[in-house]
Amino acid sequence: MILRSFDPALGEELWQGDVAPAEACAAAVARARQALPLWSRRPLAERVDILEGYAAKLKGQDEAMALRIAREAGKPLWEARTEVAAMIGKVALSVAALHERAGEREAATDFGVATLRHRPHGVMAVLGPFNFPGHLPNGHIVPALLAGNCVVFKPSEQTPWVGQAMVEMLWEAGVPGDVVQIVHGGRETGGALVACDVDGVLFTGSARAGRFLRRTLIDRPEVILALELGGNNPLVAWDGDPALAAEVVVQSAFITAGQRCTCARRLIVPQGGYGDQMVAALSERIAALRIGAWNDFDQPFMGPVISSQAARAAHDAQTALVAAGSRSLVPLEAVPNRSEAFVSPGLIDSTGVDAADEEIFAPLLQVIRAPDFPQAIELANRTRFGLAAGLISDDPGLWDQFRRSIRAGVVNRNRPTTGASGAMPFGGLGESGNHRPSGFYAADYCAHPVAGLEAAKVHSIPTLPGSGSAPVRPGQSAPQ
Repeated sequence: MILRSFDPALGEELWQGDVAPAEACAAAVARARQALPLWSRRPLAERVDILEGYAAKLKGQDEAMALRIAREAGKPLWEARTEVAAMIGKVALSVAALHERAGEREAATDFGVATLRHRPHGVMAVLGPFNFPGHLPNGHIVPALLAGNCVVFKPSEQTPWVGQAMVEMLWEAGVPGDVVQIVHGGRETGGALVACDVDGVLFTGSARAGRFLRRTLIDRPEVILALELGGNNPLVAWDGDPALAAEVVVQSAFITAGQRCTCARRLIVPQGGYGDQMVAALSERIAALRIGAWNDFDQPFMGPVISSQAARAAHDAQTALVAAGSRSLVPLEAVPNRSEAFVSPGLIDSTGVDAADEEIFAPLLQVIRAPDFPQAIELANRTRFGLAAGLISDDPGLWDQFRRSIRAGVVNRNRPTTGASGAMPFGGLGESGNHRPSGFYAADYCAHPVAGLEAAKVHSIPTLPGSGSAPVRPGQSAPQ
């Protein structure tokens, strides 16, 4: 069976390759298992050198990789370039994180030393998403390899071309072919890979897929499972210059065509004056956004969603909200003279509407009006997710209330919800993950701690009460 990927902006076929059946996944895992002893015992300094060589290769081919990401994921070229830069920077961050969070240390004791070391889990399955086809799987693969694991990687079936290029660069940098492998396919291939004899599953994607992985591994507690899932993320805009606030909202809700897990899905504003000004400023800002293809002469703010199917899902979500009682303020629409994957940003008023608590992975933002700030926080927390949240306010007292009360793993003030530091952990609560944040903390799930007590040689130890013997001291015979 052949897998093909397409440019969502232009409709051109970009890549094709074989879909990996279950037996190919099992064979890849078996090869990784055989390669594990040599790779894990290789000095850390050598693994670091190889991964730094990979970063250098990425830097040397950054424009080619950015073009590949832009074409396959539909991103503007400027945005694809930022993704490649994040991939390059991830290597140095991962090395620092390994030393800080998964290194070695010892403390002197009366009898010798107490030690802490970390060891790799073994063979890790990495399942990548389409929205950051390079950066997000790279954020699992690099720390896993540095820790001494082997990796079998299944990229999204919608962005296999980028995944293939990334793995080929790792090979060129010196990572042995059986230490990092790639298998292509959709849900069936991913399920087959997870069903293999793997030691860990590292996944970034939807909450629905995350629930499937939990169920699949329920009887395999020995498998480390790290989930970075989506969110129905709130952004509370409460005061400040409406025009400046509108720019924060735009970059929170509509960047990457709304296809970031940290995108704001719900905008909570005060009832009346400021809320009305905020919505008016935002509507005006939305009208000025340029939408286009990666190769447009004037670079767009956003491109298409990943496919025509994703565009139809966005239209369906808007229709469902209107049917539930929401009022369209700026309709999400098809973009004239563009492919079916293009949609324009939408703004819809869902105040008082019992809207489904779902992640709409598209540029569609719901407005909800709150009578006071405590109610705004309550509305923000009214979700089973807990990935990202934000507050737009110049009032330090409101920020103090917000940061103490909001339930999310990424909480920003007067900055887009989509902003995150690679030197910090990244992940959420509830159905946004399983308390194994990625980012700087990926080192935590790529190696397990081994604690020990060590003495250079055997010597006497204190006798415990009731043990039936007295301590034997040097030069003294045991009692007869």
